[in-house]
Amino acid sequence: MTTMTDASVREFKMPDVGEGLTEAEILKWYVQPGDTVTDGQVVCEVETAKAAVELPIPYDGVVSELRFPEGTTVDVGTAIIAVRVASGAPAPAPVPAQAEAAAPAAPEAPAAAASAAASASAEEAKPAARQPVLVGYGVSTSATKRRPRKGPEVTVPAPAQPELNGHAPAADSPRPLAKPPVRKLAKDLGVDLTAVTPSGPDGIITREDVHAAATPAAVTAPVAAAPAAPAPVASYDGVRETRIPVKGVRKATAAAMVGSAFTAPHVTEFVTVDVTRTMKLVEELKQDKEMQGRRVNPLLLIAKALLVAIKRNPDINASWDEANQEIVVKHYVNLGIAAATPRGLIVPNIKDAQDKTLPQLADSLGELVATAREGKTSPSAMQGGTVTITNVGVFGVDTGTPILNPGESAILAIGAIKLQPWVHKGKVKPRQVTTLALSFDHRLVDGELGSKVLADVAAILEQPKRLITWA
Repeated sequence: MTTMTDASVREFKMPDVGEGLTEAEILKWYVQPGDTVTDGQVVCEVETAKAAVELPIPYDGVVSELRFPEGTTVDVGTAIIAVRVASGAPAPAPVPAQAEAAAPAAPEAPAAAASAAASASAEEAKPAARQPVLVGYGVSTSATKRRPRKGPEVTVPAPAQPELNGHAPAADSPRPLAKPPVRKLAKDLGVDLTAVTPSGPDGIITREDVHAAATPAAVTAPVAAAPAAPAPVASYDGVRETRIPVKGVRKATAAAMVGSAFTAPHVTEFVTVDVTRTMKLVEELKQDKEMQGRRVNPLLLIAKALLVAIKRNPDINASWDEANQEIVVKHYVNLGIAAATPRGLIVPNIKDAQDKTLPQLADSLGELVATAREGKTSPSAMQGGTVTITNVGVFGVDTGTPILNPGESAILAIGAIKLQPWVHKGKVKPRQVTTLALSFDHRLVDGELGSKVLADVAAILEQPKRLITWA
């Protein structure tokens, strides 16, 4: 992850902090120029599209420069901090071959730089397997955009490329630079990126470039001699309107929800249930010695009820394999809990929740909530979920139609628990009542299976002793 710019200064680059992400925003610097740092010390906190992550520095030294201020979004592989180390310090760990070839050459070796650049272009054209990454110590071997490094450096001019119909030839050319969303757009439109002329900074292909390449030449020709109407300009009242950039967790959540809503056919069912006995059990558990110091609330028993319902109806705990057109039934339950945080909605999950006792489940829920509130949820904690619970009742909402977490089969929404008139033992009495909503993927779950799961959860909450008889 490091390179040498002179005999005693090393640069620490933005690492790939998980799952091939291409960029991260610097949330906070914990050090300033002149501060002494040691191997393993956390120097900054960054936010990716999945979570906030703290980055440790991999060597000892004194901070000489912070390359970017807080709030800046930086591409993976870009140097973010320079540290002056002792002259006797060991050499930095080796970097991946692609990153090493892409590094600027030393001034005294222009010929070697040209050779390295040619080698990098040849190697870049070959697909490479993703390398496992240790946070703060390495990046995946991907073609990431790098910002120009400060100070003088040798630039090796690229050989002139002939153009055909406004597009550079694809043969013997390096892998074109484009963000993942642009690559997906090109794939959807059937556009070969190697035949697209980039217009973005540093030779990056933009969405407009892809659309232009996909538009037939005949369409772009003027149909009539009349002058084209000016393009509408979006108005913005800077006094009465505020624009908030969508990035990080919020941006990833928005993209994931759109993808889920328009990929998985959603069905939502509702049931209103008397949970008076469950609420009484919650109060009794709070006094139980085994539960002292643990998080005991209605969510705990609802989570346990859902786990029992899944055990009775295991086919609902599945995912859809689009490539193979198969249903994959999971024999484990990674129970997601939707959590609202200052950075947006996240859904960490409790691994192997089906094996946990009630006290263990309470501990896991407490740790999950505390970590989310602190903004310290790791990317791994949000991966591999199978079903999710979202508690909209904490906002005073009766119920809702929740959208599936991508890749999951079902999500249970809990409404507000309120004192309402209810027919109990033939008489109208005030009872604690709530409404549950279960959304499920109709490719995986038919109406009968979804109804059985929701009915089982409701039955347990109405008569919590079923937690014992059905478990």
